[in-house]
Amino acid sequence: MERLGLGGHFGGLAARLDGVFGADGVFTHDRLQFVDFVDDVEELLEEVAWQEGGDKKAADGFEEYMLQHYSG
Repeated sequence: MERLGLGGHFGGLAARLDGVFGADGVFTHDRLQFVDFVDDVEELLEEVAWQEGGDKKAADGFEEYMLQHYSG
């Protein structure tokens, strides 16, 4: 992301995702519900779209797509 000039937008991303995935890379359902995680990521994408001068609606549909395809 840094090479694309977007690194400044993701400075706090690691902190926001800390503890969400285990050492094996698997989502830790016992720490955060997947629905809440997807909602948080959609909000982050909306922030990036807004900061890049785009429309926050660019991230619309992300949450619905993720829940339909990956929530089991």
